Amino acid sequence: MRVLVISHAHPSLSLGGAEVASYNLHKGLQAGEGIDSHYLARVGAPTPRHAGTALMSLRQRGGELLYYAEDYDHFLISNRATEEIERDFVRVLHDLKPDVVHFHHFIGLGLECLFAVRDALPDALIVVTFHEYLSICHHHGQMVKTGAFKLCYRASPTDCNACFPDISPARFLARETFIKGMLGLADHFVSPSRFLVDRYVGWGLAEERFSVIENGIDVASTAPPRPLPEGKERRSRFAYFGQLTPYKGADVLIDAVTRIPDSVWGEDAMLLVYGGNLERQPQAYQDKFAKLVESAGRRVRFCGAFQNHEMPNLMRSVDWVVMPSVWWENSPIVIQEAFFHGRPILASALGGMAEKITDEVDGLHFRAGSPEDLVDCMVRALTEPGLWERLRGGITRPMSHRECAQTHLDLYRRLITERSRPAQARQDPAAMIA
Repeated sequence: MRVLVISHAHPSLSLGGAEVASYNLHKGLQAGEGIDSHYLARVGAPTPRHAGTALMSLRQRGGELLYYAEDYDHFLISNRATEEIERDFVRVLHDLKPDVVHFHHFIGLGLECLFAVRDALPDALIVVTFHEYLSICHHHGQMVKTGAFKLCYRASPTDCNACFPDISPARFLARETFIKGMLGLADHFVSPSRFLVDRYVGWGLAEERFSVIENGIDVASTAPPRPLPEGKERRSRFAYFGQLTPYKGADVLIDAVTRIPDSVWGEDAMLLVYGGNLERQPQAYQDKFAKLVESAGRRVRFCGAFQNHEMPNLMRSVDWVVMPSVWWENSPIVIQEAFFHGRPILASALGGMAEKITDEVDGLHFRAGSPEDLVDCMVRALTEPGLWERLRGGITRPMSHRECAQTHLDLYRRLITERSRPAQARQDPAAMIA
């Protein structure tokens, strides 16, 4: 079986969760017997284009290609350079002739690439993995109201117009119709969380076209528990890993740290903040974040951005991982990495976080956006005897990238078998859209 995995970026150039997940799937497939996996990732500015063709090479490993795409319509998730899709993207399809084309995202590439696959390879299986709600929500796929930071529970042309008054309800309806039409070309959808499936089903995609498969991780060895200083028994080192955006809630976490009484925090407790891209955020958020860090003083150590390969070493100095996101997270890779290394998680009780972190079993939940509620969790972590050991004991080892790839292969084979049945026994593809 030949599989083409498509991503909106290559993890060597853009280290996001979706990029890592797609690349781990590719590596896992490559390790499978009788599987020929290829990887195509979109690239754009500031990476320079090599020549007139959109196709580029990393010259690192075989089976990996870059596809340069910059003429992009964010509103419609559309690539305006359709002539390059017809010439260069389709050339890859004709050269490889994959049995399965698996899109792990289409940001930057454009939904037209799904149409190109279906047109060039009518018999190929097309699978799409969703990582957030971009198809539903124009607000960066966050499903958070603009301005007020209130969670959004549904999308409609009228509701979306309330967030973007300069875009008419008619245009939002046209956007929804276009996107659903393009997604209708896919054979199957994959989501790492049940929560995200429910959101897309509520939006109009057919539930029977979904499978829930967690992303796999590729980590060689686990980090042992942090050695405690002589005479110390409590687990008092907290860490935040992630982008420093308003949606990730690092400001909520630092605010909570400043509220914990000195008698509880003590001299040994510390919050380590590993995160980047603060300089890309609105100035108001940068100012708020800087003020909170200053107020926290010695309680917070700002460690800057990190690379994925550093995680095992960074985890050696961590007892608890905190995930204070204020949006409907789907399946952050930090959850799997923390669990792989046996670190309990304190997390906002919403979205995929509440689904994957079980309160009082392998972590603790707190109300999203509430520093007061987070304070209660952190105080428990610092004062409740045996809590860390109990929660650590409740952690289930996450799926490896090879196990994830095998689960996908089982899905591919089942879907291909179903497609080989007589036409009248198969469901009309149009039935996938409500």
